[in-house]
Amino acid sequence: MAFELPPLPYAYDALEPVISKETMTFHHDKHHAAYTAKLNEGVAADASLAGLSIEDILARVSSLPPLIRNNGGGFWNHDFFWKIMGPKGATQPSGKLAEAIDAYGGLDKLKEDFNGKGAGQFGSGWAWVIADSSGALKVTSTPNQDNPLMDDAKEKGTPILGNDVWEHAYYLTYMNDRPGYLKAWWDVVNWDETGRRYDAATA
Repeated sequence: MAFELPPLPYAYDALEPVISKETMTFHHDKHHAAYTAKLNEGVAADASLAGLSIEDILARVSSLPPLIRNNGGGFWNHDFFWKIMGPKGATQPSGKLAEAIDAYGGLDKLKEDFNGKGAGQFGSGWAWVIADSSGALKVTSTPNQDNPLMDDAKEKGTPILGNDVWEHAYYLTYMNDRPGYLKAWWDVVNWDETGRRYDAATA
């Protein structure tokens, strides 16, 4: 097995009431597990991918079959997603990330733009905050399990925040109220982790 399903960094009910235990259990144990298994199938069928990191695979994904694109994206996106959320930690950004958010226009504007991208993503996909090579922040979205690390992404950058707007991420609690889910989600953002990722991206 080239890739293993990463464990959740907290209990299944740790993000309640924003994300329910039932949603988290299905999302991690069924959906993320399926992406991991399918990614391994694709990697096993292509000797040129043996030993590569998931980031290396995403960096050449335009030349790879849909099985790798969809499930490689799903594997990376969900591992990222679990880690940039948490039940404890800072409730506001700090340090260099806070400065970058101020330069963007402030946290309220960042949230408004991010929520707009997430709500406006037709069908399934993701909303992102990415850092470009200068450290400037940009809000974007991708369809399906695509992400800004892919070599053919319309807007490339290092993901700092990302929210899953596939229905399986929120439907059991929010039904068809995707905007309500997006608004509530900010309460479980792990600003310590997002700040660490911003620092690493701009080091």
